[in-house]
Amino acid sequence: MPVRRVALLTAGGFAPCLSSAVGGLIERYTEIAPDIEIIAYQHGYHGLLTGTKIVVDDEARAKAGLLHRFGGSPIGNSRVKLTNVADCVKRGLVEEGQNPLQVAAEQLQADGVDVLHTIGGDDTNTTAADLAAYLKDHDYDLTVVGLPKTIDNDVVPIKQSLGAWTAAEQSAGFARNIIGEHRSGNRMLIVHEVMGRHCGWLTAAAAADYRRWLDTQEWVPSIGLTRERWDIHAVFLPELALDIDAEAARLKGVMDEIGNVNIFLSEGAGMHEIVEQLQAAGEEVQRDAFGHVKLDTINPGQWFAKQFASRLGAEKVMVQKSGYYSRAAAANAEDLRLIKSMTDLAVECALRGEAGVIGHDEEQGNRLRAIEFPRIAGGKAFNVDQAWFTDLLADIGQPFTPAAHA
Repeated sequence: MPVRRVALLTAGGFAPCLSSAVGGLIERYTEIAPDIEIIAYQHGYHGLLTGTKIVVDDEARAKAGLLHRFGGSPIGNSRVKLTNVADCVKRGLVEEGQNPLQVAAEQLQADGVDVLHTIGGDDTNTTAADLAAYLKDHDYDLTVVGLPKTIDNDVVPIKQSLGAWTAAEQSAGFARNIIGEHRSGNRMLIVHEVMGRHCGWLTAAAAADYRRWLDTQEWVPSIGLTRERWDIHAVFLPELALDIDAEAARLKGVMDEIGNVNIFLSEGAGMHEIVEQLQAAGEEVQRDAFGHVKLDTINPGQWFAKQFASRLGAEKVMVQKSGYYSRAAAANAEDLRLIKSMTDLAVECALRGEAGVIGHDEEQGNRLRAIEFPRIAGGKAFNVDQAWFTDLLADIGQPFTPAAHA
């Protein structure tokens, strides 16, 4: 069956690839199948349920290349799970008694969509799989081809998610200015909180990128400009065990010697301990439509800063989050190359009716292919045994102890 109309949507949190991926898909369709109509649902599944969409017109096609220069998403995102009926009703996206999957399916049918491109993380693409299965069960032929977006780089079994390289680079750049604050007070503790709910890849990659920058700098110790003060002194990840008392004793030694301590913290590190502490105190822990703890409401950085401040004898404490700075950046050169290869293949797969999520399949020799939806999952742990990371920890004097669950 020939493809006549294609729909795009971006969903979940932002990553530095969404705008470019949208642009890349439009460019590729325009190059090889210009007669195919393209529409875009506004704010992801929110727009699909409400029928809010735009038509990609001649101007958008001609200028699609401009989207590679920008971060964010020109067509908008949201967090909507089609199988969470109660949440969809509460938000006014469907009426009481309606099935969101049915509403979405009927909208796609009404719009005459033959191919749906979803650009998002595991939640976005597994939701797309739910939708495709529903449509198939109801005799509507729709090809869903997803693209993997997440700055956490934690989608199983995909080697590298779109936007993650850029986010690491941006987080490292953010850290340069934040760590520059280390002489703004005596005995200064700086906590750089990096996004990463279950996976510490972004924190580790940002730390490595930042320390590569340190390698390129010259220092003037006699005036107080030293690498030791600008360096990272601890990296805390969900995949690493953490003995707070032992680390506090080690870091107090650093504080006593050079007068400041800089920590890179993955926001998911210690999450279970924080949640347990809040629940024990009778406080409500807020969760999103997918059941994930809303990390911005529990402030992991502040929690960790509180644990260490008194133990280190810190006189001044600063907690800064790089997430929103890094995730809405424009894609860097590495990500642009990855986006190009993935969007080109996504269009090829769509035209031949091959569904799946485009990515380098770690379970099939890292081959770039359309990975079957049932194999897509989130929460892939960062492999802390990699030499570049264990060398980093050894270099900063931090013990290497993988978490029991890693």
